[in-house]
Amino acid sequence: MAQEKRKFGFDTRMLHAGHVPDAVTGARSVPIYQTTSYVFNDPDHAAQLFELKQYGNIYTRINNPTTAVFEERIASLENGTGALACASGMSAQLITMMTLLQPGDEIVASSHLYGGTITQFTHTFKKLGLTCHFVDPTHIDNWAAAITPQTRAFYAETIGNPKGTILDFAAVTDLANAHNIPLIVDNTFATPYLCRPIDFGATITLHSATKFIGGHGNSIGGVIIDSGQFDFSQFATIADPSPAYHNLKFYETFGHYGFLMKARTETLRDTGSSISPFNAFLLIQGLETLSVRMDRHVANAQKIAEFLDQHDNVAWVSYAGLPDNPHHDLAKKYLPKGPGAIFTFGIKADNPRQAGKEFIESLHLFSHLANVGDARSLVIHPGSTTHQQLSDAELTAAGVDPGMIRLSIGMETVEDLIWDLDQALQAI
Repeated sequence: MAQEKRKFGFDTRMLHAGHVPDAVTGARSVPIYQTTSYVFNDPDHAAQLFELKQYGNIYTRINNPTTAVFEERIASLENGTGALACASGMSAQLITMMTLLQPGDEIVASSHLYGGTITQFTHTFKKLGLTCHFVDPTHIDNWAAAITPQTRAFYAETIGNPKGTILDFAAVTDLANAHNIPLIVDNTFATPYLCRPIDFGATITLHSATKFIGGHGNSIGGVIIDSGQFDFSQFATIADPSPAYHNLKFYETFGHYGFLMKARTETLRDTGSSISPFNAFLLIQGLETLSVRMDRHVANAQKIAEFLDQHDNVAWVSYAGLPDNPHHDLAKKYLPKGPGAIFTFGIKADNPRQAGKEFIESLHLFSHLANVGDARSLVIHPGSTTHQQLSDAELTAAGVDPGMIRLSIGMETVEDLIWDLDQALQAI
């Protein structure tokens, strides 16, 4: 009787997927291949690589052995067919959309998105001839009403930034499938440990790996993971002959890997938004402790949200881990280990904007900076920083209150974090 192939657990794949010890040196850790280019065996070998008839390395702007380990590992953790790493989360969005879309195409996107994403979709994409329609993601009728014959993508975040809304995957994927529209999901706040959108029907998952994937605030990177389940045969950008690559038909040639091959060998190649091998190495280190760190992040966040929810100086707390949150049931369904470690709250004050400023100035342990997903606890006022480029109407649509405070809960002793928040609230 043949032995069944073992399906390894998440924690095992965190440490081993995509890598075997180096055959020459026996190095156990993933080596950093800090090189721009690679020697070809002979002219025929070089030609085969450039024609995509043989797998191998050409130039680190396109691929790199260290980066390849990171790509294979996160693809395994997200249950995808493969992945493409790039310079940042913003470049992951850009590469995805430039690969899928062409001038005249339209996107329907959740309005509960990172402010930089809204700006990219609204202004940068306009220069590319693309139009984005933003909708309140909490009602599926809004998605349906925004679909036009030119709609070629749905876009959302698993956990909306900064409001903390939870995407109802079942409703959105049913609608997307009915119209043959790929659903692209930014899974940055959840990480593959808390939620795997592909398991719920998403076509493509993105990450700003800068955040919880790296986990230590020391490296910027992005990554695109393809489910390999979407039929791109009707997508001209993926299925038709590509004039940028000798009229190669990517979907016909590479099948379920067609989107990623086109994204790598055309869009990444031409935009140049590649990740450095050293950053890929650091992100691999982050993946190796992802589940352990996320358990602590979520446990701390839950305790702090419960504390703030009962505080006399707090007007509201928006965290799906609280039973009275309108997204609590969706969080239990899609994020059973917890709805992440980033949430917002409002301060009771006659002037919320001024109160928010005084609160941040009074903190000792929380770092005031423009990042989330660090091992250390972070704080920011979105209305004047991450979302400051939005108009008041856009702020409201994105669920951003003028006095909103966003916390990214780290791994410190939770009683110390509660002490810091309490003394700062009392100082207002």
